[in-house]
Amino acid sequence: MLLRELFEVKNVWSRKGTKNVRKYRCTSGVRKGRVMSSPAACNAPVNIHKSATFKQTKKRKLGSIKIKSALTRRSNPAAKRLKTLNKPRAAKRFGRRIN
Repeated sequence: MLLRELFEVKNVWSRKGTKNVRKYRCTSGVRKGRVMSSPAACNAPVNIHKSATFKQTKKRKLGSIKIKSALTRRSNPAAKRLKTLNKPRAAKRFGRRIN
């Protein structure tokens, strides 16, 4: 059995600094929709203290987080590349295109 089938994840592209790397999007459990570096992390036990602290931090810093992430997406070449990497690829057409 494949590791992906065991943990129910999908492969996606993500950023690590200025590089694009393969990561996994969790498709079930408490981390559903979250992008993680390993499929095992999708089903790892949740640390409640860290979770609560992060929620408080996010509430306080939401404005600056939005500004910084928008700036990164505009300027970082890896972030620009991500737009096309995660788009589903259309089926190839045969023959010539007719408008």
